[in-house]
Amino acid sequence: MKQHSIWRLSAMTFMLAGAAQLALAMPDGVPPLQHAGGISYLSGGVGSDESAGIKGEMGNYPLVLEFVGKTNAGNDYLADIPVQISDAHGTVVLDTSSRGPFMLISLPNGRYTVTASYNGNQVRRVVSIAIGAHARELFIWPM
Repeated sequence: MKQHSIWRLSAMTFMLAGAAQLALAMPDGVPPLQHAGGISYLSGGVGSDESAGIKGEMGNYPLVLEFVGKTNAGNDYLADIPVQISDAHGTVVLDTSSRGPFMLISLPNGRYTVTASYNGNQVRRVVSIAIGAHARELFIWPM
């Protein structure tokens, strides 16, 4: 009986330690990491907690995209923006929609074309990804 309790206590300790490590690895407010082929990315920023979490992670990604609608009263963040990224050979490496106003994307070094659309208005940008450098593109559409 005593050995059974020791095993149960050991198992519970192991599970709690694993849960604590997982909690430390995922900062508060950061949406789950997404994968498409060999590309990983975060997308979100809806709400102040998630927005703060994503902003805290921006320095860890070589490419940051931000989506905004310009109004007479100022700017509004946009979500559900179709995004397509092609490499220098025209091969699509990412084809998805944003889950919020921010996308943080891990891409290998190279030159890419980023295409984003809102209300039928398509905007293209060419970005270069290099070791130690961060590219940030702000997409603004009239509303």
